[in-house]
Amino acid sequence: MRHPPMVAVIGRKHSGKTTLVVRLAAELGLRGHRVMTIKHGSHTFNIDPATTDTYRHYHEGNVAKVAMVAPDKFALIERHGQEPTLEAIVERHMADADVIICEGFTRTALPKIEIFRRAVHETPLLEPASPGFVHVRAVVTDQPALHLPIPVLNLSTPDWLTELATLVERDIMGST
Repeated sequence: MRHPPMVAVIGRKHSGKTTLVVRLAAELGLRGHRVMTIKHGSHTFNIDPATTDTYRHYHEGNVAKVAMVAPDKFALIERHGQEPTLEAIVERHMADADVIICEGFTRTALPKIEIFRRAVHETPLLEPASPGFVHVRAVVTDQPALHLPIPVLNLSTPDWLTELATLVERDIMGST
């Protein structure tokens, strides 16, 4: 099955991945695209606090799935024996997206955008000699002197987000 175009936002811890995902998603949404996101975590999580009924259903009742339904949204919590693949998640839950922005998923073959802030870390996560660098399509950075064989978007310029969204439309989504 063919899935929507996907791009991964990667970077070291506290580099600004979530902020970049949110800003890029909002910009692409303003351009009329149906944007969806997936966040990769290295540990388990709870989306409902221990005081909620759904928490009790899932944890005390030990159910396989629990759904929460409200007039404006729907959430499903599902047990898995192992982490589902990115492709399986997209095919099952997000096939109607125009584009999916993934946070993390550094080790996948997805096209990537790296956020590198020199104010937080000395070096980017992936450098040109890194095996995974071949998948990096652009770097968003606070270091204007960073020279790479791919687009480098400087956070201090006012149009970096516009340029990044255009790059995603053109190079990831195949449109302009």
